[in-house]
Amino acid sequence: MKKEQLQQTTAYLKENGITAPEIGVVLGTGLGKFINEIIIDKEIPYATIPNFPQATVEFHSGKLVYGTLEGKKVLVMSGRFHLYEGYNHWEVTYGIRVMHELGIKHLLISNAAGAVNLNFKKGNLMLIEDHLNLQGNSPLAFKGVGEFGDMFADMLEPYSKKMNNKMKAIAKDNDIDLKEGVYASVVGPQLETRAEYRMLQILEVDAVGMSTVPEVIVAKHLQLPCAAVSVLTDECDPKNLQPVNIQEIIEVAGKAEPKMITLFKELIRQL
Repeated sequence: MKKEQLQQTTAYLKENGITAPEIGVVLGTGLGKFINEIIIDKEIPYATIPNFPQATVEFHSGKLVYGTLEGKKVLVMSGRFHLYEGYNHWEVTYGIRVMHELGIKHLLISNAAGAVNLNFKKGNLMLIEDHLNLQGNSPLAFKGVGEFGDMFADMLEPYSKKMNNKMKAIAKDNDIDLKEGVYASVVGPQLETRAEYRMLQILEVDAVGMSTVPEVIVAKHLQLPCAAVSVLTDECDPKNLQPVNIQEIIEVAGKAEPKMITLFKELIRQL
């Protein structure tokens, strides 16, 4: 059934002109301006794509964007899906499987996250070098997963060292302060308590968010090299916790976005 769903979706997208994407990109909260850099061939709303989930979060736009960037064909998910919206893991990661079926060779992911490492400040970018899956489930835990890849997917290197090294060099060349660290993914949508932030610090987590890890696990399952960058939008100090302001998070993400765009564009050029 899942295979048929995927085939139906990819057949529709090919019929609608998405024929040869090389690089897939997933855009996180408040990071939608990346698509302004693309020479766009096609924009397809999720609502019109067979079997595709619909984005329900107001600051996620919900469309696939296909076009050319730095001489490469890119396919961008502008708007992603989260477990906290009521989706299951198959739905949350469906776009990754679709992009892989369409032929992408590399995957880039962005997200907005909270800084748990108190040496990191809001507005910083963090290259994810490893993660903790604290969502209590796996996107590979379903019947028939073996049809898509090895059930016991190796997570030794979920984030491509090669891509990460390129990104670090690009950051250095462009004078971008790129932190590096461990990202923990929780279900949400509530923010963490002080006790939870203390726990994350004990676990040596650098940033926390509500996305990305399921997509990365699926990318690894499909042997699709991937890299991910968090825009740190708030500081999670359990001794000095402030009420969350979603509007401020969006604004901080927007201010940091040009640096993320520079990293992604230059990486795409080099891939």
